[in-house]
Amino acid sequence: MAAGGTWRGRIEDDALLRGAGRYAADAPVPGETVGWFVRSPHACARIRGIDVEAAAAAPGVLAILTAADIEAIGAGSISRPVPQTGRDGALRVPHRPALAGARALHAGEPLALVVAETRAEAQDAAELVEVDYEELPAVTDLRTAAAAGAPLLFAEAPGNIAIDWALGGEPDNLREIDRVMREAKHVARVALVNQRLVVASMEPRGATASFDPSSGAYALRVGSQGVTMLRDQLVAILDVERDKLRVTTEDVGGGFGMKAPAYPEYVALLAAARRVQRPVHWMSTRSEAFVTDQQARDTITEAELAIDGEGNFLALRVKVLAAMGAYITSHGAFIATSNFARCLSSVYRIPRILGEIRCVFTNTVPTGPYRGAGRPEANYAIERAIDEAARISGIDRIALRRRNLIAAGEIPYKTPIGVTYDSGDFPAIFERALSLADVAGFAARRRNSAAAGKRRGLGISCFLEHAGGAPMEGAGIAFPGDDTLTVDLATGASGQGHATIFSRLAAERLGIDHAKVRVRAGDTRLGVDGSGTVASRGTMTSGTASLRAIELVIEKGRRIAAQLLEAAEADIDYAAGAFRIAGTDRAVSLFEVARRAAAMGEALDSKARIEVPQSFPNGCHICEVEIDPETGVVTIPSYVAVDDCGVALDPVLVEGQLQGGIAQGIGQALYEDAVYDPRSGQLLAGSFMDYTMPRADTVPDVAGVLHPVPCRTNPLGVKGTGEAGTTGALAAVMNAVTDALPGSMIDMPATPEKIWRALRPAP
Repeated sequence: MAAGGTWRGRIEDDALLRGAGRYAADAPVPGETVGWFVRSPHACARIRGIDVEAAAAAPGVLAILTAADIEAIGAGSISRPVPQTGRDGALRVPHRPALAGARALHAGEPLALVVAETRAEAQDAAELVEVDYEELPAVTDLRTAAAAGAPLLFAEAPGNIAIDWALGGEPDNLREIDRVMREAKHVARVALVNQRLVVASMEPRGATASFDPSSGAYALRVGSQGVTMLRDQLVAILDVERDKLRVTTEDVGGGFGMKAPAYPEYVALLAAARRVQRPVHWMSTRSEAFVTDQQARDTITEAELAIDGEGNFLALRVKVLAAMGAYITSHGAFIATSNFARCLSSVYRIPRILGEIRCVFTNTVPTGPYRGAGRPEANYAIERAIDEAARISGIDRIALRRRNLIAAGEIPYKTPIGVTYDSGDFPAIFERALSLADVAGFAARRRNSAAAGKRRGLGISCFLEHAGGAPMEGAGIAFPGDDTLTVDLATGASGQGHATIFSRLAAERLGIDHAKVRVRAGDTRLGVDGSGTVASRGTMTSGTASLRAIELVIEKGRRIAAQLLEAAEADIDYAAGAFRIAGTDRAVSLFEVARRAAAMGEALDSKARIEVPQSFPNGCHICEVEIDPETGVVTIPSYVAVDDCGVALDPVLVEGQLQGGIAQGIGQALYEDAVYDPRSGQLLAGSFMDYTMPRADTVPDVAGVLHPVPCRTNPLGVKGTGEAGTTGALAAVMNAVTDALPGSMIDMPATPEKIWRALRPAP
């Protein structure tokens, strides 16, 4: 917000609204060639041979790469996950090739890369590649894959289990939870499905790879969420030094976690560029994206919540099956285990908690980060279990939540799973949401709906999530010499407004015109290390690192200014863009000091690396739905969101993040479902004709307000924002649907067909 509360708008918007953005397909380079991938049509098949002779002779073809060509440059496995240890040992990480040579383990897996002068020539030639397949039994269903006797994807993963992991699995805790569950007055039990989702970013993935034979260095221009993290993954796969790969990213049309990691295609493109000695460009089609971009969720959860006769929570036990897909991605298993389990206490006092998760291989597209990344699944389980506890105990669902909320006076609060909440006022947010949603008037609205032949339901979802994983982040301040400065970042924007927020932050802290500040990101040559825009961490980490870099600039500048003003360094103050001798009018501007310092060989340019503890965004969302019994169609006449995202540096940008997250949560609750055929392993919902997305006419206006409680673990007081909306939305919508359909338990998505059937007696 500008002074006086007037929003100044986003710096990014002018170019984007004029169509002047530069996305993955918008920057062809001289001599560029085009790649097209040959992909497996089978979910599981042995590859007995690949014949490229006819394709290689096709017009315009420059090269065809197969698994042998990837091996020839020394490239290793694409899978580079976060290390984890479970109850059955270390995470099992089978080799994932850039191009499959022995077996294809999901429909869409790349087998060969055709490089030609034009896209049409590459595509035509790809159709001439002959692959001899021996089709093998596939398993796409999570329960089936984990069952005894299921076809095994990997010999090193018995039972298709990648890891059997637990939080709170100590013997004493296990025994005590068993006792509590036996003796509790009430135990609410729910079995829930988080269906598989397609990320479906507006811009599909794409990249251009280059190779310099004189230096042996690679370059990759790619749509990503952070070039440093992606570079580090790729150099490990290629087994080259960090300075042998430059990664750049410009505008990105949506990421949501999916565009953070390395993919097989990127390694194959780099190998192809080395082979043909020319740049190789590839842009995914939407059809390819459906079967190659990391997918999300695909979990089955059983939750048990024990309460006493007064409604006090006693223990929570959660058991989960989580699909990894055909391979382990960088964060797929971490999301299903640590990210999920650390949210299980939510905003409530729960004395004992146990989370048991088994990660399972299936013949499907690998799963990975997607908005929320484990947090929505955890919150969904807790809030659905609370509503079930209210039903079986007869205790009002509002009273049940109110009784168990952690009070503001109890914070800092350490949960039984070892997480400490530094800030928050959960009861105040709850009461504010109830008031804003006019819950007291819901009974009258329900009667009005019934009079019109409709079913109306109300759903409540309190939530808490953790933001800021991978705490290390860097930032730099540089002075190019033209009375401007740059803020250099490793985090990459894909719609969040980084150029706006970070330039404004630097300008305000330095007391200079924001027009004199530019934000640079998306280039590993900036020399700024960091973990990218993931885990709702950007403002917390990059903002704090930027502040530290600014402090270093001022420290250096004070020393130089003292020399220029012939004064003691202790007598130099900095304010409003200038260094001055305290108590006098003798001053020198920041940019003059920068110029003089550069002339003296003492540049003010500064870089900082910091570690920022996690923050805990939280809130309460309340949704009302109305259901037409004749069609099963759900509409959302009211959605209220009260969110604590800490200090809001720009409330409009925060609002945009929350609304976008809520829309994606509504999409999962009511519409989206990546359905696979259990026999063939084919993705049946493989286009927007079959995969339903939320639209402008199905997403309601959100009555959202911020209830900021400053975070105490970073100097800006900010908390993560990007995933909060999705985390709160699932249970808010589905609890409302369940409230409208007493006695029914419908899994997401709550489609009109499911609801229509639930409203009719079984034959």
